[in-house]
Amino acid sequence: MANPDKTAKPASRNTPARATVAMAFVHGMLVGLRHAGRDTAPLLERANIAPQLLEDPAGRIPVDRYAALYNLINHDLDDEAFGLFSAPMRVGSFEFLCRSCITAPTLADAAARSARFLRLLLPDLAVSVDSHREQARLHISETRPLPIGRVFAFEWLLRLLHGLLSWLVGRNIVLDSVDFPYPRPAHVDDYALIFTARSTFDAVALTASFAANLLELPVRRDEAALQSFLDGAPGKLTMLYRRDRETVLRVRNALRDALPAAASLAEVAHALHLSPRTLHRRLEDEGSSFQATKDALRRDLAINRLAKTRQSLAQIAGDLGFADSAAFYRAFLRWTGVAPAHYRKRLQAQQPR
Repeated sequence: MANPDKTAKPASRNTPARATVAMAFVHGMLVGLRHAGRDTAPLLERANIAPQLLEDPAGRIPVDRYAALYNLINHDLDDEAFGLFSAPMRVGSFEFLCRSCITAPTLADAAARSARFLRLLLPDLAVSVDSHREQARLHISETRPLPIGRVFAFEWLLRLLHGLLSWLVGRNIVLDSVDFPYPRPAHVDDYALIFTARSTFDAVALTASFAANLLELPVRRDEAALQSFLDGAPGKLTMLYRRDRETVLRVRNALRDALPAAASLAEVAHALHLSPRTLHRRLEDEGSSFQATKDALRRDLAINRLAKTRQSLAQIAGDLGFADSAAFYRAFLRWTGVAPAHYRKRLQAQQPR
């Protein structure tokens, strides 16, 4: 990797800021490989991820590299469940899960088929869907204690099912809340982008709640759509139906277009032809908020500038709409737990010579 170019220019404002993934998710994907005594460095290199980044708990990688690593691990282990369970899910399992669902008439039927399919291939976890009054609930529970990668196992299966069900009906299934069966993780801020900001922890089993009327939605995908969807799957699910899509993505782009001005909620709402109240509600429906979206954009842009340019901290602060370097310093420390100058030194030390 080349050293940062002093004259490097920021990406075009017409290009959306790339979403990033917390390093904890990368560690989760690698647990099975390590448990099997495999060297993870070659796969990280193929996914264009510096192995040294794993030593940085505040590190983040672009979501497309995460998706690439996802598929590489699956094929290397011949296990689409990352070697975390008592029996592997051989490569091709996800394709046949999709095929079992695309002929279902409704989302409810597709969810039921998914649960039955996974019962055959994933005996360590039990999946079920039920509804009561206006709430539907997706349950995932252990049938036996998971010896390795327990947190990632639940994160992975919920992401897989949520992404698949959303794709089948052609819209994001907004999760109202999720109860997770483990303590609050350090990377919980990413849950607002991947699942919902309304998350609780230390539950007995995982329960994801959403509007019951969504179960009546028709499945809209066919064989032709499936062929396109399977190109890059299942790793591509990590890039679909995240909370930094739809309204949040539109807000991110509007905020980026306004830089270095720090656009207000009212100004962004006007640019998107929405009322501030409507914009606030739509962001809330996607499990986010205006401030959280602004913070995530600034964080991702700041990390990109620190990694790829030699711009001064004062210039980065100004470009991102901060009043001064001190405000940028405090925000970056809050986002990553590390001062920006120290974060840059880490990144530079991790670059190949």
